[in-house]
Amino acid sequence: MKFAHFSHVWSKPNISPSERYNQLWREIALCDELNFDYAFCVEHHFRPDESLMSAPSLFATGAGLKTKRLRVGPMGYIVPLYNPLRLVEEIAIIDQMLEGRLELGLVPGVNPLYFEPFGIKYNERKLPTIEFVNYLKTAFSSKDKFNFIGKNFITKNAKLSVKPNQFPHPPLWIQSRDSKTLDFCAKNRINTGYFLVYPRELAYIKYKKYLSQWVSYGWKEKPNIAYSTVVYVDETDEKAIDKALIRASKAYEGVLEPPETGSFEERVSRFEKRVNATKDTKTAKLMKNMFNPNYIIENDLMFIGSPETVTRKLKDSSRSGHFNTFFGEFNFSDLPEEDLMRSIKLFGEYVIPELSKFEPF
Repeated sequence: MKFAHFSHVWSKPNISPSERYNQLWREIALCDELNFDYAFCVEHHFRPDESLMSAPSLFATGAGLKTKRLRVGPMGYIVPLYNPLRLVEEIAIIDQMLEGRLELGLVPGVNPLYFEPFGIKYNERKLPTIEFVNYLKTAFSSKDKFNFIGKNFITKNAKLSVKPNQFPHPPLWIQSRDSKTLDFCAKNRINTGYFLVYPRELAYIKYKKYLSQWVSYGWKEKPNIAYSTVVYVDETDEKAIDKALIRASKAYEGVLEPPETGSFEERVSRFEKRVNATKDTKTAKLMKNMFNPNYIIENDLMFIGSPETVTRKLKDSSRSGHFNTFFGEFNFSDLPEEDLMRSIKLFGEYVIPELSKFEPF
């Protein structure tokens, strides 16, 4: 298995943005010392109550300069929000600055809120994301000037001043559970993954097929299939649950309506009604309970416990959910930094060594 420090860079009470970013660098520097493989961030916009990360290029640069061996990157760039030529220029420069440690996640974006202020249509976001893969391949493989004429992007006579350090480009990720997109990912040697909001028993079916497609396209190495959720490790299960469970149950509060629209309980109630109307039965049940502490712990929706317990939960879940890369969200809610850093340290010192040679599939 491989392991990532994953961060929404959630805002925290009584901490300014600059203090929150500095705390983030301390987290990632510790992960670098403890043999984590990756550090990733989201790209979110216009919800200061939720995420403080709207510029993943700055995250990748900052995280890379604060570490020595960790591979870092966005998970991912919301491609439709960018001029594609500008984006490939940034990608190339960052990869050179980090001497080839960039991982490149691409996403179409899941929240309509991110699109309207940019004057971009939310319902037209997917095709540009897929087309950008061919765009960056064209840009980075051209020896001189390049041209690209697609359905979404047109570029003529552009010559990049800088190419990526990694040839032909940094490793690509597109997190998806859409069958057509997963086939595209397999064909183009693109890693994938999913979040806790999708049931692992359903994911097993999706990603087993993706792995079969990957093999059929002739790739020899295994792809990375990631699973992302909250994790907290303490000396005992009792200490971990006491310190983290209630906090973890509020970790994804950002998927709810903004705080000014009502109490936490009122917003959860409205969220549950929306989920009932739009999701399949299993996914709806999971999402309705992602704020329920009892459901979280009973169903291992988040991994909370001693090093031994978290190791066991990860091993079992990676088999049932068909993932081989874990994206751990360590910093959530108002978790004090002392507890946060202890959790990361215990995970790095005990969980990673136990699972680094474990192969779920």
